[in-house]
Amino acid sequence: MKDFYESRTSRSAALIARADPVVYGEGRYVQALQAAQLRRYEEDGFLILPGLFDEDEVRALREEADVLEHEPAVREGEEVVREPGGTALRSIFRVHELGRRLADLPRDPRLLDVARQILGSEVYIHQSRINMKPALDGKEFYWHSDFETWHVEDGMPAMRALSCSVLLTDNTPFNGPLMLIPGSHRQFVACVGETPEDNYKKSLRRQEVGVPDPVSLRLLAEQGGLRAVTAPAGSVVFFDCNTLHGSGGNLSPWPRSNVFMVYNSVENRLVAPFHGMQPRPAHIASRRADEILTPRPKNA
Repeated sequence: MKDFYESRTSRSAALIARADPVVYGEGRYVQALQAAQLRRYEEDGFLILPGLFDEDEVRALREEADVLEHEPAVREGEEVVREPGGTALRSIFRVHELGRRLADLPRDPRLLDVARQILGSEVYIHQSRINMKPALDGKEFYWHSDFETWHVEDGMPAMRALSCSVLLTDNTPFNGPLMLIPGSHRQFVACVGETPEDNYKKSLRRQEVGVPDPVSLRLLAEQGGLRAVTAPAGSVVFFDCNTLHGSGGNLSPWPRSNVFMVYNSVENRLVAPFHGMQPRPAHIASRRADEILTPRPKNA
């Protein structure tokens, strides 16, 4: 397969124009977003829907997330990623298979139908996790494009995937909210540096390979600006797989958490990772594209 988005293969960084659509469905497959919302997503590379889930729904999800966080079998499992230099939990992967409410969440029509509309096909879960930032010392996530990693390390061929972040806590200017660069999804940043073996064991704690160079980052930020997602719990952020994003540390005395799910088109199933790398584990990058998501009944 021809690689349209070569990265980590040369000594120089580069900006490569996106070769894939941003919106595939345009309402023909399923209609969940209004035309203006769809245009906003296409232009910015993300869309914020405040208050999509009510207080009771958020409380139930947060309670289940807390149970998983303190479950000994989970804490010692391969799904757990800890903070760099510490023992506090940073992420728990594969949560859509670990909890009942979390298992239903990807099938909620308020989320699933948006993914199906934008991607123009049936979808499956490429990855799911709870991201946590402990109070006072939750560490940052450096700027990156998820697609760059999924393409190089997982073998995702095209930019036909999107991320969905359900906020379980209020995101404020003080607790390290998600930051995005509007319009950055239209340029692929080819990164420098070789990928070490089993890079995910380090990169999920602190990413150092597969990050944009300062010149490209500054150029895209000057063109699109920066957007911090400050929104109440229950809000949802959808963003394109190639949108540059990151977050600062949590210096507030309150923890911050969200459920992060990646919808991938069944027509964009993973191939062998590019450049001869070994595939990452299934709890980080699922290859079960046949597990098509169907909407959860509204009365479930």
